[in-house]
Amino acid sequence: MSVAPNIDLASESRRMAEVLRRQKAANIRDGAPSLETRIARLDRAIGLLIRHDEAIVKALTQDFGARAPAVSGITDIGASIGPLKHAKAHLKTWMKPEKRKTTPALLGMLGARAEVRFQPKGVIGIISPWNFPVNLTFAPLAGVLAAGNRVMIKPSEFTPATSELMARMFAEVFDEDEIAVFPGGPDVGQAFSELAFDHLVFTGATSVARHVMKAAAANLVPVTLELGGKSPVILGRSADYATSAARIMAGKTLNAGQICLAPDYVLAPADQVATFVREATAAVTAMFPTIKDNPDYTAVIAERHFERIKGYVEDARAKGAEIVEINPAGEDFSQQEHRKIPPTLILNATDEMKVMQEEIFGPVLPVMTYKSVDDAIGYVNAHDRPLGLYYFGTDAAEEAQVLSRTTSGGATVNDVIFHVAMEDLPFGGVGPSGMGSYHGVDGFREFSHRKSIYHQLKKDLGPMKALRPPYGEGVKKFLAAQLKP
Repeated sequence: MSVAPNIDLASESRRMAEVLRRQKAANIRDGAPSLETRIARLDRAIGLLIRHDEAIVKALTQDFGARAPAVSGITDIGASIGPLKHAKAHLKTWMKPEKRKTTPALLGMLGARAEVRFQPKGVIGIISPWNFPVNLTFAPLAGVLAAGNRVMIKPSEFTPATSELMARMFAEVFDEDEIAVFPGGPDVGQAFSELAFDHLVFTGATSVARHVMKAAAANLVPVTLELGGKSPVILGRSADYATSAARIMAGKTLNAGQICLAPDYVLAPADQVATFVREATAAVTAMFPTIKDNPDYTAVIAERHFERIKGYVEDARAKGAEIVEINPAGEDFSQQEHRKIPPTLILNATDEMKVMQEEIFGPVLPVMTYKSVDDAIGYVNAHDRPLGLYYFGTDAAEEAQVLSRTTSGGATVNDVIFHVAMEDLPFGGVGPSGMGSYHGVDGFREFSHRKSIYHQLKKDLGPMKALRPPYGEGVKKFLAAQLKP
C-alpha cells in the first residue's frame, strides 16, 4: 500500500474553506443548472472513467498490493458508469415538478395548484472510503450532479494512488467551482467534515460516522451515512446448498470480503452445517484453485487490518470455535508478498467471540446454527440492524416471514449483495448501518431540496373570504365539517 502525501493542514483547511465559499457563490450566481448543463456534467464524469480505465486499475492494484483487474473493472469502473448513465437517461423526467392534491380538494376544483419542485441543495461534500474508492465517489456523484449541485470530495488516505489519480482526473474537465478533490489523511478528513456544506455524504465505518455526524451537526448540515454492520445470511432448509454456498462464497471473497454488504455471518440449520461447509469448500476451490499468487484473489488493504482479521480467527479458536481454512493448494501464508488471508469458516461461533462483535471486513465467515427460523429471526433482531440481509430458500412463507419480521437497509433473496446493483432501488442503511439513501431517482431526491409551492386562487372567491374576520357562519361550517368523524 502507498503512503498518503504530507499536507499542511492549516493551508489545506483554508483552501477547502475558500473553495466552499466560491462554490456557494457560484451556485447563487448561476442558479439551478439546466437539463443540458447537468447532462454535460454527467457526460464529463462518464468520459473520465472511460479514458482513465487502465490508470484506475493500475492505481487500485498499487494501493491494494494485489487486486484483480477484473474486480476493479467491474466494481469500480463499470459499476460507476452505470449510475451516471442511468441518471442521464432519466434526468428529464426526474426534474419535472411533481403535482400534489390541494387540501381541501375544492380549492383544486376552483383552480388552485399544489406542486413540489426539485431544487439543487447547493454544495455537497462526499467522503469516500478505501474499499471501492472510485465507485463510492462516482455512484453518489451521479445523484449529486443530476440534482444540479456542486461537489467537494475527500477520498480515502488508505488508497493514496487512487485518490491522487481522481484529483487529477476531475481537474482535467471540471473547474474547482464545480468539483474539487482534497486528498489527505484523517486530519484533512476531520476539517472537511466540519465545513458548512449544504449536505454531506459519508461512506465508512459506523465508529467514524459518529464523529462525522457530530461535526456536521455543528453547522446543521444534513447527512447521508452509508455504513455497514454485520449482514446476516439465513439459510433455509429448502435452499439449494450447492448454489447457495457458491453465491455466498463468491460474495464473501469478492474484494477479499472488504465490502460493506459482504455476508458477515451465516445462520444455518444445525443438521446442514456439514453440507454447507462441504459446498463452500467446493465453491472456493472452483474459483481459486490457488490463492497465494493468484491475481484473482485480493489482498487485505493494510497491515493493521490484516492483523485485526487474523486476530479474530485466533480469538475464536481460543474460545472453542472450529476453524476451517479453505486453502485448496495447501499453501503456506506465513511468508508472502501481499496480505492475503484464505477464505476461513468459523464454526460454532458465539457472541463471546470478537468476530461476532464487530464487522469483519475480510474473508472470514462465522457459521452459527438455529433450530427454527424463529430462532434465526430472533437472533438477527437482538442485534443492530444490518445494511443487508440475505435469505436462501424456496419456501415462500418462510421467506415472507424473514423479510417482514426483520429490519435491514435492504435484502437480497437467494443471493448476496445484488440489491445494491439495482439502480432503481434506494440503497441505504438503518440505524447503526446508515441514514438516508441514494441510487437512481432516490439519489436525485436525496440531494435535492423538495420545495413545496402552492398557487392560490386568482380571484378572491367566497371560500377565501369566509376564513377572514369578522368570523361568521362560514367559519362555523368549516369547523363543523372538520370535527366530523
